[in-house]
Amino acid sequence: MTARRRPAPARRLTRWLPLAPATVLLLLFLAGPVVWCVGIAFTDTRLTGQASSSWVGLANFRHAFADENFRNAVVLTLVFTVLSSLVGQNTLGFALAALMRHASRPVRAVTGTIVIAAWVVPEIVAGFLLYTFFHRRGTLNAILEALHLPTQNWLFTLPILAVSFANVWRGTAFSMLVYSAALDGIPQDVTEAALVDGATGLRRFRHITLPMLRRTIGTNLMLNTLQTLSVFGLIWSMTRGGPAHRSETLPVFMYDQAFLKSLIGYGTAVALLLLLVGGLFSAVYLRLLREE
Repeated sequence: MTARRRPAPARRLTRWLPLAPATVLLLLFLAGPVVWCVGIAFTDTRLTGQASSSWVGLANFRHAFADENFRNAVVLTLVFTVLSSLVGQNTLGFALAALMRHASRPVRAVTGTIVIAAWVVPEIVAGFLLYTFFHRRGTLNAILEALHLPTQNWLFTLPILAVSFANVWRGTAFSMLVYSAALDGIPQDVTEAALVDGATGLRRFRHITLPMLRRTIGTNLMLNTLQTLSVFGLIWSMTRGGPAHRSETLPVFMYDQAFLKSLIGYGTAVALLLLLVGGLFSAVYLRLLREE
């Protein structure tokens, strides 16, 4: 039996040629801006009032960690991510997917249409819709008044909870679709065997459903977390990070520093720190998936 011959250099080159245009585009439009931003983060570049920029090293990063507003944005970003993604979208999406499996066809059609409609609405439109819902003269307070319950200015008293709810309302459809497909992939004979053995619904969920969905849960959490970390338009259209920075997450803080205060170098440094946070979340999820 003869050993397999390695392809000739010309043949290997021919195999890579179809990928060359895509590789060039990725380097130009993806890697290029990232490298440029990394360079800008170590300078004092401004949008206006500056003839030339100069190298400042780690000064922007030291300024960020010493900035009280930056630390506040980090905390609010974590709160926003945990409430709206890890707890809200993931849990509600799973619950809807599980309940819709046992619902009638009309109920599934209506529920699916409503949830997916919120998902396909542009982020800025969803922000304005939820702004009118939480406004002190909005829909929520009108309902509370009709029920003779106390009202309040939700966007002023609980802004981070309001924007978290808005993100849950808009993004739950993705988790619902992911979990619906995963639940449909569970072998029916396994569930039937558990029923024959007398397993209750809770035991089937704990010992059959969850173990078979662990990889799906991990993947969904990773995608939801990365998407939530980058949410900007929804928060900006509802609160603009206010009042008094109480709903200012890292993307909003970065935009404020880079474009409203013209501190491009500092804003880019914050963007790199946000990228680092997303990378840490991704590394944790990938490690858990690899172990599973």
